[in-house]
Amino acid sequence: MRTILVLMDTLRKDYLKSYNTNSTVKTPNIDEFSKDAVTFENHYIGSTPCMPARRDILTGRLNFLERSWGPVEPFDITFPKLLNSNGIFSHLATDHTHYFRLGGEGYINQYNSWDFQRGQEGDPFHSLIRDPEWMPEHYNGKLRKQYQANREKWYENENEYPTPRTFSSACEWLEENYEEEDFFLQVEVFDPHEPFDVPQKYMDMYEQGYQGDFFETPLYGDVDVSPEAVEYIRNRYSALMTMTDHHFGKLIEKLKKLSIYEDTLIILTSDHGYFLGDRDLFGKNYMHNFNELAAIPLFVKLPNNEMAGERNDSLTQNIDIMPTLLDYYDIRIPEEVQGVSMKPLFENLPREKYYALYGAHGITVNITDGRYTYFRAPNSENQPLYEYAAIPTTIRHYLGEQDPLSIETGRFLKRTDYPVYKVPIKQAAILDGLGDMSAYISYNLLFDLINDPQQNEPIQDGILEEKLIEDLKEQLKKLDAPKEQFKRLNLE
Repeated sequence: MRTILVLMDTLRKDYLKSYNTNSTVKTPNIDEFSKDAVTFENHYIGSTPCMPARRDILTGRLNFLERSWGPVEPFDITFPKLLNSNGIFSHLATDHTHYFRLGGEGYINQYNSWDFQRGQEGDPFHSLIRDPEWMPEHYNGKLRKQYQANREKWYENENEYPTPRTFSSACEWLEENYEEEDFFLQVEVFDPHEPFDVPQKYMDMYEQGYQGDFFETPLYGDVDVSPEAVEYIRNRYSALMTMTDHHFGKLIEKLKKLSIYEDTLIILTSDHGYFLGDRDLFGKNYMHNFNELAAIPLFVKLPNNEMAGERNDSLTQNIDIMPTLLDYYDIRIPEEVQGVSMKPLFENLPREKYYALYGAHGITVNITDGRYTYFRAPNSENQPLYEYAAIPTTIRHYLGEQDPLSIETGRFLKRTDYPVYKVPIKQAAILDGLGDMSAYISYNLLFDLINDPQQNEPIQDGILEEKLIEDLKEQLKKLDAPKEQFKRLNLE
């Protein structure tokens, strides 16, 4: 059996016509692909941001209850390794630079082979001592000198941008291997993640009159620019979606040319959304997990295009991808997997999935049953809080650097005898450099997703909230959450 997972980073569900008919964003290839696929209406993140989401997908377990951004741990059971042990070859084509930075260790090694396209975000790709050719003197948001250097490699040459190169690499791999009957291909592009860098021809589809300062990457926090600049950054994001969609279309075209599109299982999804001025916020992670961030697209094209064009309102999330893939390859799903295979949904069989838990380590813990969603805030000190890791790296640094004497070691995780570090955390690692962001999540919120799908009107219902609190506690126990999470969330 052939399977393909396409992962587009930071892909907003509500910017796709398949989910929002009022969207003005041009994604004709995703729109057309959705006609052959099952579109999932209630698909959610698990852990955020980038690397926690990828660990969720690889292991079928929620990362954020135990630790923040970090590597594949030595005790993790990943689906590429299980595929390999069952004779299924796996390949990763990606431009996701975080796999090659501190805190991203071990992911690429799960696959039989991989190909990396250089240059996204802060990737130290183009080695320059001099200043890049174009460093604007006046700009909004963040400007990365390294990225400005990288873009000298492709400026306005569309096929040399990292995302087009990644899709091209995947197409070349298919040319070499399409005659094989069993393989797994993961095509993972960083776009439409910021910086929102695209050739001008894509910007011309959306923006004509902006006269403000250079603006490509917003600063996380309250909106700090003019309404015109907010509209402009949304247009840059839309333009990047359109370019990403164009090259996704080339992948689909290649599959059809090779006559393997029909019988291939193809999953298209994302890791999380992003605030583009919505609720007067930019970015992600520090705020409540509103659906702009937490509700993400999922399309599953089944072999022979079965159930083509159907929509499914079952509750799903990214930890369900791993067991689904194993199920299709008829590989036993390990007991420690927390996700639930989606395959029964395609066979009219019962499937037990009643709640989705999601969030970022050390921020809120959120639960939805598909009808209601509840955001549970931590206590005022956000304590006690620990990270559990056998490999104590996180994004750009090491866990516990500031107070190594406070780190404990022991066998703290139920699912493994592997000893791990227990690292006390004063502030969530993913918020490093952002200052005190606690005010954004200092209160609980409850929403009715049927009557208020935009989550604009929090409801006050003590009985309902108490029920969701009990459901949350039950799920935390079921998911082996560290005991201190109950105290941190005032759930004791």
